[in-house]
Amino acid sequence: MKSVLAFGDSLTWGAIPGSDDRHQFSDRWPNVLEQGLGNSVRVIENGLNGRTTVHEDHFSPHRNGADHLPGLLEAHSPLDLVIIMLGTNDLNHRHGGRAFEAMWGIDRLVEIILHHPYTRGMGRPEILLVAPPHLRVATSEPDYHGYFGAAIEESAKLAAAYERIASERGCRNFDASTVATVSELDGCHLDAENTRAIGTGLMPVVRSLLQ
Repeated sequence: MKSVLAFGDSLTWGAIPGSDDRHQFSDRWPNVLEQGLGNSVRVIENGLNGRTTVHEDHFSPHRNGADHLPGLLEAHSPLDLVIIMLGTNDLNHRHGGRAFEAMWGIDRLVEIILHHPYTRGMGRPEILLVAPPHLRVATSEPDYHGYFGAAIEESAKLAAAYERIASERGCRNFDASTVATVSELDGCHLDAENTRAIGTGLMPVVRSLLQ
């Protein structure tokens, strides 16, 4: 059986827009992906609300993705593929607020995977970088501008930035904004239909990487 780690933030965790609730297991994109790939692939769902690529968040501790990733590579080894969908929280003004910073954060995560001291014989997983769907103006989230300010324009730059890192590092990339749109309720999270769409959209890419 092939093993895939889905490493992300609230979009992977399954946060419901305008709510503190979580989407049903069957609606969250890692589980949609696993279901579509059949019994020969296990997708390990690892999403954490507020997770960044490399930044500490003193309002919400333990959100630094670069700190989490090595332990997950050990805990779930051997892995055939790691899917990274992060970057939205890097656009928070506290973490720089620019796609440029998110790009180098993603590059750091790729470096961790490439150079991790894997147990002998277990091998290094393939890497798939997923640019999250673009932010949009929120209609009912009063704190939206406090979180993201003018980050909508920056969010649209993530796909090109991740494509650059994928090309330089020899891994694959996917632009989730080609299949999914965030909710206008809070401007950053996905309704059930759109989180399922990411899982469906990733199926052919993941199949090709696991061949």
